[in-house]
Amino acid sequence: MPIRVLVVDDSSLMRRLITRFLEDDGNIKVVDTASDGEEAIKKVASLKPQVVTLDVEMPVLDGLATLNRLMKSNPVPVIMLSAHTTEGARATMQALALGAVDFVGKPTRPGDMAVMTADLKYKIKAAAQASLRKIPVQAARPLIQKQAAGIAAPAGGKCGIVVIGSSTGGPAALQHIIPMLPENIPVGFVIVQHIPVGFSGPMADHLDRKSMVKVKHAENGDRIKPGMVLVSPAGFDLTFRGRPGSASVNLDPGKGPVTPGGFRPSVDVVMKSAAEVFGSQAMGVLLTGMGRDGAQGMLAIRQKNGYTVAEDQSTCVVFGMPKAAIDIGGAGKVLPLNQIAGEIVRVT
Repeated sequence: MPIRVLVVDDSSLMRRLITRFLEDDGNIKVVDTASDGEEAIKKVASLKPQVVTLDVEMPVLDGLATLNRLMKSNPVPVIMLSAHTTEGARATMQALALGAVDFVGKPTRPGDMAVMTADLKYKIKAAAQASLRKIPVQAARPLIQKQAAGIAAPAGGKCGIVVIGSSTGGPAALQHIIPMLPENIPVGFVIVQHIPVGFSGPMADHLDRKSMVKVKHAENGDRIKPGMVLVSPAGFDLTFRGRPGSASVNLDPGKGPVTPGGFRPSVDVVMKSAAEVFGSQAMGVLLTGMGRDGAQGMLAIRQKNGYTVAEDQSTCVVFGMPKAAIDIGGAGKVLPLNQIAGEIVRVT
């Protein structure tokens, strides 16, 4: 049976185009469209779609307010459509915190429509598998500090790098880990999140505002430092240079488009590089996401006697990437999301 989708956008042209492109795929059926949030809420209640695509910027009731009400009245997997602007990116990060499963960037040129809808089709199929059983995100910094105060950083230095990989559901999951880390944690981090170009920077800023550790959008040559979290820039491969204690990151835009099913950055690429440079001092953490990216990277870290943790199915939005790592023996430990920050602190 095709996946039943409700398309919500204030632009009649976008509604028509999105519907036409989506229905080119025989596995997707657009059951209806809505032009504003109020209409969307009524149609979700009556039509019971499996997935909703929701524009961030709308009159009457904007995307964030609509999403908030949907999550309370009729929870359904939602994919946000966001403008490539600073304001749009910030709103998207808020939407992911409110419970949106994923998002796509709106096309900035007419020729980008096919690329956007191809990404949207992939994410609709992931969202249709999504479980909305998630721990509410703590948004207030004082509460985070109070909770994190119970996690004391050890005096050791057993670990030189922690690579955290995630995809669908990842931006929200990361908010259960990074803000819980103590400021004096003696290890550096790299986050590899599958995210459209232009949005990895705002995600880094969003996490930085919530956290006691420093979160930074990675730049070429950045050093791996204790208490520093580097977010891999979308559109670049990230690898490590040097050796433990003096390692830095190398960013490569690659040659040509990413192959179908591939990612840039790729969790596998970053974790395999961490295994090569840091050996047994590397730690891999694989969170929610569709597909298999990260499974081979986790295995590479384990084969170097590093430490790996996969998110348990009970808290995953999509149990694809962690399951793939578990199936091939790449996960040393499997934990629910709310235990992962504590485990990182314990191990490092």
